[in-house]
Amino acid sequence: MAVDVVSELVIQRPIGTVSEYAAQPDNAPVWYQNIESVEWETEPPLAVGSRVVFVARFLGRRLEYTYEIRHFEPGSRLVMATSQGPFPMETTYSWTAEGDSSTRMRLRNRGQPSGFSKMTAPVLTAAMQRANQKDLDYLRSILERGNS
Repeated sequence: MAVDVVSELVIQRPIGTVSEYAAQPDNAPVWYQNIESVEWETEPPLAVGSRVVFVARFLGRRLEYTYEIRHFEPGSRLVMATSQGPFPMETTYSWTAEGDSSTRMRLRNRGQPSGFSKMTAPVLTAAMQRANQKDLDYLRSILERGNS
């Protein structure tokens, strides 16, 4: 069973503010509840081919995985993927202007679990949906307060 989780919301900040903050890997531990740390394998700034190691805690397990940036259109779309970790995963951020001062941010995680992860895919999907929505809600609160 494939995992495909999509979450989105509107943030009352301009698209440039939202996309610049969310696309910066060093900000991930601030707004992602489960990400503990980030380490660049390649030199910043973020570009296609950049590699970033994320250490996370999810469902009681410590996970370490390396994302490679596959597509990056600043202010529009970011796609990163990994072949390591519990199963290959692709994460996509997309941003769409909602007027002059608001942005719709969409977060999509999809992958094809194998082994034990394959059997727990329905539980994993539900947990990811809850976590992603909480993370986006927290991102919104950070950016709308202007503490970015």
